Amino acid sequence: MAEVGSHIERERSNTSAKGPLQRFLRTIGPGFITGASDDDPSGIGSYSQAGAQLGFNIGWSMLFTFPLMAAIQEIAARIGRTTGKGISGNLSRHYPASLLCVVVVLLSVANVINIGADLSAMADALELLIGGPSPLYVIAFAIICICAIVFIDYTRYVKVLKWTTLSLFAYVIAMFAANVAWADAAKGLLVPHIQWSGAFFTTLLAILGTTISPYLFFWQASQEVEEEELKPSAKPLRWAPWQASRAFRRIRADTLVGMAFSNLIGVAIIFTTAATLHKAGVTDIASSTDAAKALEPAAGKFAFIIFSMGIIGTGLLAVPVLAGSAAFAVGEALHWTVGLQRKPKEALAFYVTLAAATALGTGIMFTPIDPIKALYWSAVINGICAVPVLIVMMRMAGRKDIMGEFPVQGWLRAMGWLTTITMAASSVGLIAQWFA
Repeated sequence: MAEVGSHIERERSNTSAKGPLQRFLRTIGPGFITGASDDDPSGIGSYSQAGAQLGFNIGWSMLFTFPLMAAIQEIAARIGRTTGKGISGNLSRHYPASLLCVVVVLLSVANVINIGADLSAMADALELLIGGPSPLYVIAFAIICICAIVFIDYTRYVKVLKWTTLSLFAYVIAMFAANVAWADAAKGLLVPHIQWSGAFFTTLLAILGTTISPYLFFWQASQEVEEEELKPSAKPLRWAPWQASRAFRRIRADTLVGMAFSNLIGVAIIFTTAATLHKAGVTDIASSTDAAKALEPAAGKFAFIIFSMGIIGTGLLAVPVLAGSAAFAVGEALHWTVGLQRKPKEALAFYVTLAAATALGTGIMFTPIDPIKALYWSAVINGICAVPVLIVMMRMAGRKDIMGEFPVQGWLRAMGWLTTITMAASSVGLIAQWFA
């Protein structure tokens, strides 16, 4: 009991020693970075297409996805913090190897394709801004991302990621430069508007696939494990239940802030493209760079520059997260030593996998594969992969032999299953679109 009391007092003193701003900055972490990384260049392309094609009427989808996204990410974080293992680590210990293999392979393939598409969008955005050879920029961005995640100390790298999230405010600035009709925008945000057309449902499915992606579950769960391992007094909650109350409050605050921030940026992109491209009759946007190019005549040079810079900033945040989540999934499945806080020589296979995922994504640019089509298929694979991962996560989160005293229950469990059902329905709808 004395040891328990000392842990509690130590955590209380650490928290009370800081002011409100410092406490807030300490609270935001894995959830905030995960939410921000969701707005990667591929996500920007999906939101841009939604705003250009459907105008303000699709804005409500961001409010709809917020509670689903926040609930499932909190569940992923709780699994990591409670068990001391990521999603893949728990899968490898409690479920058949065949299921683990399918999930890890699907996740890795989707992540590699997404990395390639994001690097392509970043290079195209830089080419739009300053000219020059796009393939060279792809390689340069890939090297920057690999070197940063491998060679920068983890605690410093987390701070870099947090500051990189500020690049997303470029889209808020672009929104205010776009002369938005705020009354129409508010109506589109607050009043659900459904069009019974293939284009509408395809766009809605794209938004769901963008906001609720498996790599986000894997990343946030693994980062909770990383954060716990860095604190000498912290232990997996199964073996340190006295830490649960404070840990769960922090996870909820972190996740809600992160997902709210992510969806706020999504709203800003939809409003920007609705007020400019949709209004000008430009409704076919294939990528984030297409949106940037179309913005210049519709909203001016300033909006074009801000939008393009945002693509580069979000890519620098998202590519390491995509590569890192794949490395965590593969490493935990094979029982390697994993962790960004470890030196490369201590977790060589983990870092090689991370670099290989980025390199393979880079290689897509030098094949006949169309990056835009690759992006579409990564979204399809993510949507298909999300359903079995969500089902396994929900079952995992409810098992006392895995979660100890802290199985996910009540409204959070209900929201998690609602998210699972929604994603399953969206996958069925996507398949139905193929046959239609």
